[in-house]
Amino acid sequence: MQQIELGNIKIDVEQKDIKNIHLSVYPPDGKVKIAAPIRMDLDTIRVFAINKLKWIKKQQEIFRNQVREAPREYLTKESHYFQGKRYLLKIIEHDNKPKVVLTHSKIELYIRPNTTTEKRKEIIEEWYREEMKKTIPKMMEKWEKIIGVKANEFGIKKMRTKWGTCNIEAKRIWLNLELAKKPVECLEYILVHELVHLLERKHNEQFVKYMNEFMPKWRFYRDELNRLPFRHTEWKY
Repeated sequence: MQQIELGNIKIDVEQKDIKNIHLSVYPPDGKVKIAAPIRMDLDTIRVFAINKLKWIKKQQEIFRNQVREAPREYLTKESHYFQGKRYLLKIIEHDNKPKVVLTHSKIELYIRPNTTTEKRKEIIEEWYREEMKKTIPKMMEKWEKIIGVKANEFGIKKMRTKWGTCNIEAKRIWLNLELAKKPVECLEYILVHELVHLLERKHNEQFVKYMNEFMPKWRFYRDELNRLPFRHTEWKY
């Protein structure tokens, strides 16, 4: 992989069979990567990076100032989040199939004795996934009518660098499992964002125009999401 150096900023450059150039800044330390078309020479890529240098530094500064979430141990009285609300975890041991029960202030995790931390995590994550599957279909039906598009399917998975993706050709939308922890409005924003890609592939002025039309408060929800530690930012050109 090639690399460009702009002062003290190192940028990894990967050239592949794509049409457009993509600049990404990754958490937690602000690593920068450019994906560029094979036909594009390195000097052109360097000029592109120089023009985006101010934006790169801004994103890196955001990452440096972000609060880091402590690793979860899945123990009683530990804080966990669901749909934007804080709950205390309560571990309840029983000799039966594991399950999760949501109460007014607690997430009750029923597990067999000696269940490992990793297994506790898997049970909670699967619960998050099932809860998202309950929420998304009606939400998607609502916004498909408003936007005037139709997705063929959606999926939920853990994604390190993105809140959602849209395969435009297959009309398939993927949503980040972490969205289960955020306010429902934030999940809705990501869903709208990905559905709008069925109208406009790129993050250009037309895309922004659609977002402003369909969801005027989308920037507010975007900023809410951006407070998460592993936020990923991307400039597409």
